[in-house]
Amino acid sequence: MKLIKNFSNNNLFQLPLLPEQRLYDKKMSIYEHLEELRHRTFYVLLWFILTSVTSFIYVKDITSILQAPAIGIKFLQLAPGEYFFASVKISFFCGLLLSTPIALHQTLLFIIPALTFRERLFIIPTIIGANCLFFIGIVFAYFVLEPKALDFLIHYGNNIVEPLWSFEQYFDFTLMFLLSTGLIFQIPIVQIILGSLNIISSKQMLSVWRYVILVSTIIAAIITPSTDPFTQILLSIAVLILYFGGAGLLLSLKK
Repeated sequence: MKLIKNFSNNNLFQLPLLPEQRLYDKKMSIYEHLEELRHRTFYVLLWFILTSVTSFIYVKDITSILQAPAIGIKFLQLAPGEYFFASVKISFFCGLLLSTPIALHQTLLFIIPALTFRERLFIIPTIIGANCLFFIGIVFAYFVLEPKALDFLIHYGNNIVEPLWSFEQYFDFTLMFLLSTGLIFQIPIVQIILGSLNIISSKQMLSVWRYVILVSTIIAAIITPSTDPFTQILLSIAVLILYFGGAGLLLSLKK
């Protein structure tokens, strides 16, 4: 309880009065910094364990959610304990996803006192934005891209071979698909970082729009597992919206 109380006393949004002055809540020795880091790491690990165990308890419900896009498919257990090991992987992945916001929050609480006002204005929105875009990418992949891709894969050759899938292999496929889409949604974050470091400007980003369209098409073809053009077009449009949205944001910031 004492540890939780110490965490709650931190004020994430407390800003210094002078923009260029580095202010700390108090002077801390190296040992005190390490002790604080240990406490925050323990808190994140505890949350990860709790969410992983909870996910394992409800793994059947999570499995049903994962199977939902694969309409009409009968999943098989092709090896002893395959579903058990797949359940462990699902629980680990869910625990990792659910503990990510907590890890982000604890990281910010640890580094915020050592940052200037301008650094806070840049780092806090960037980290939070990256986290939000990653989850938006996962949701977009699950509800929009994956059903279209699976529909193509299920019906391709179904009059020749009966589609019976290994659930573990299906989960690995779904995990790769969701994570890769989530990473693609980090494009605006990469643009903002590059623009803030003056490595490339928004005008330069916009000037290469023809190449961006070509690259987005290639990325969509690589990420989507089917040759279905509709799925590839959807992902390509998403990449273009993210890219030009990031460039537009940099342009509004005069970068």
